[in-house]
Amino acid sequence: MISSDRQNLTPCSDLQVVVLMGGLGTRLKEYTKETPKPLVDVGGKPFFDYELMLLVHYGFRRFLFLTGYREDMIRKHYGDGSDLGISISYCSDGEELLGTGGAVRRAWDLLEDDFIVVYSDSFMDIDYEETVFRYLKGKEEGKRALMTVLRNNNRFDKSNVVLKDGEILLYDKKNMTGEMEYIDYGVCVYEKSLFEDYEYGVKFDIADLQNRLSLEEKLAAHVVNKRFYEIGSPAALAEFREYITERLEKKHGAVFLDRDGVLDEIVFNEDIEQLDAPLSLSEFKLFGHASKALKLIMDKGYYLFIATNQPGAAKGKAKLLTLYDINNEMVRGFKEEGIEIEAVYSCIHYPKRLPYLKEGFAGSFERFLIQPCDCRKPREGLIRRPQDIYNIDYDNSYMVGDSITDIQAGSAAGVKTAFLGDLKCDACKKLCDISPDMIVKDLLDFAEKLEPYRG
Repeated sequence: MISSDRQNLTPCSDLQVVVLMGGLGTRLKEYTKETPKPLVDVGGKPFFDYELMLLVHYGFRRFLFLTGYREDMIRKHYGDGSDLGISISYCSDGEELLGTGGAVRRAWDLLEDDFIVVYSDSFMDIDYEETVFRYLKGKEEGKRALMTVLRNNNRFDKSNVVLKDGEILLYDKKNMTGEMEYIDYGVCVYEKSLFEDYEYGVKFDIADLQNRLSLEEKLAAHVVNKRFYEIGSPAALAEFREYITERLEKKHGAVFLDRDGVLDEIVFNEDIEQLDAPLSLSEFKLFGHASKALKLIMDKGYYLFIATNQPGAAKGKAKLLTLYDINNEMVRGFKEEGIEIEAVYSCIHYPKRLPYLKEGFAGSFERFLIQPCDCRKPREGLIRRPQDIYNIDYDNSYMVGDSITDIQAGSAAGVKTAFLGDLKCDACKKLCDISPDMIVKDLLDFAEKLEPYRG
């Protein structure tokens, strides 16, 4: 099922998605002899349905499919998108395949001023909202496109990106060098005007444009931590089938974790003279027991999600991208220890602009930051967020936090709850008739007392 229950205004809803679907899939010829690659069966439905599920989940609504081989089958399956609550337009390569860049140029009259490009033979499970925010920030700084990149070190394919201090210094998939530790992930955002100088109907590779943009220092970066899956070969297709079966066909228990005070230390904010969330990488410090606790939870069969209120940017206390940087560095560090965080769900919103903030304080981000939302705890939105892209057993899942709002959110979402610390009488009164299922000393105490997931 492809759906999204999100009610919040997101930057993704403003952006057109252009999907490259024209390839022949020659390495998958036993599957693509009569079927276009996006429609190759995986678990009883077309492969691209899974990537489309992610895109709709993040709030994208307007799609342009660039088709070629067996376009008729793709049109018949997806139609105009109305059954999915989205709109789909089409542009075909015609008799001759035009390559990735040529296909985009051919669709000129259907392109919006800015658009995100994805491949129909790849499953790219990233935070697309962060991608769009980083593109918008890049435009403010004079960039004209954005490339998502993954630290690869030649694991999944040949690395082709030189990245330093968050900046792409070079992208070149034809001439690899020893400095290249990153690979282009397959998701890019562009200004339409970049394609204007290319001749209509002429074949070219979009990688040539990306190379030029990197040399001109016009290519922003979004560094992601989660690997991609693609179906370029029978072995890769088999690998994805195994992964998606585990993720969507089998039920999983999940542990949703508040971040500050659970995984990392609360800091003292001198500006407001109160304890606060860390607002910079230098302030962020994990508890010594955090990794051990997370490994134990994973070993007991649970997925790990982080569900955290992070209104620092909406309150004018931090830059939004700095808050993303903190989460990304945390996830990267855990990954190096063999700990897989499925997703970090952050509520970045605040319901109203605080009196000391001037209108426009956050530039183009402001309208996304200042809004009522369905995800700010004690509401349940963060915990329910993955329900349409994972198969989560909510009855046997947990919300773990050190605040009464964590317990209230967990209760509203229908999961069990664990309170970290001493549940004092004033907190008990605020909880009314809601009681946590567990009261524990810290996250390690919770992990040790947690029963293994049995389904």
